Amino acid sequence: MGKVLVSATRFDELCKDAWKLLEDNGHEVIFDPSRPFPAYSYEELAEIIPDIDAAIIGMDYYDEKVFKLAPKLKCVCKFGVGVDNINLPDATKYGVKACNCPGQNSNAVAELTIGFIIDVLRGVISLHKDMEKSTWTRYIGNELAGKTVGLLGFGAIAREVARKLTVFDVKVKAFDLFPNEEAAKKLGVEMVSQDEIIETCDIISLHVPATAENHHLFNKDTFARMKDGAFLINAARGALVDLDDLAEAMLSGKIAGAALDAFEVEPLPADSAIFKCQNVVLTPHTGAESYESYHKVSMVAAQNVIDTLAGREPKFCVNRG
Repeated sequence: MGKVLVSATRFDELCKDAWKLLEDNGHEVIFDPSRPFPAYSYEELAEIIPDIDAAIIGMDYYDEKVFKLAPKLKCVCKFGVGVDNINLPDATKYGVKACNCPGQNSNAVAELTIGFIIDVLRGVISLHKDMEKSTWTRYIGNELAGKTVGLLGFGAIAREVARKLTVFDVKVKAFDLFPNEEAAKKLGVEMVSQDEIIETCDIISLHVPATAENHHLFNKDTFARMKDGAFLINAARGALVDLDDLAEAMLSGKIAGAALDAFEVEPLPADSAIFKCQNVVLTPHTGAESYESYHKVSMVAAQNVIDTLAGREPKFCVNRG
């Protein structure tokens, strides 16, 4: 019935049920395991997209340049949540349903976030590096109990982080442009202003999308406003943080530790100033990389495609209306 281009990494290994679901509904999966992932360049897409009916994408960028080459394309589904690499007005203009898979990787990212917090509070990575050099460092860390954790954004992932934090005897504050007051009350979270998050929290965890308005939201000025010795966690989007300014704030001692899973330039360049910092945890955009997450996300993505190509409204269409 349709050709479905997939650029999500390891789809052949970790998403076999979703692959079968697509084939059982009469669709052909186009997946090249020999090529580098997670993105096709525009030039690569230009060669194959004219014959494609739907796409399940990683970090490929889909805009008018791509859509106008794809007369058959009916659906582009992000293998994940953030759709900042799909130009939604352009998708709508060309009659393409833009979809995502909300909530399916929330637990994976939330678990990594909790791990990040504990790692930086106790200096786990720095201590491990010392142990590798046979250095027995007597490092004095911080306990999570009694701290105030600020969640910048209060979507599905942030709410899951808040739920997990309930057992740690912490105070949780959150800011969101569209606050879910009911969820906040249920989880014991205090909804406050963005300024209060920045200025009063011991640990700030970022859970907002990358937009023009919040590009480099955390910069030299923001770090100056944070509490002395605060910690920054970013398992969201790299563009939220000016990495050089963060490195400067850490090297000066203003920021006591940071854990980052997303970067403006990926892979992270080897000469990045952040590598000079001591109490920092850096992971290669691995927040959603779990067996469970791959299964859940791929099944939702496949169903979005199946519904669209069958003429039904997909459940998770983000350019509806």
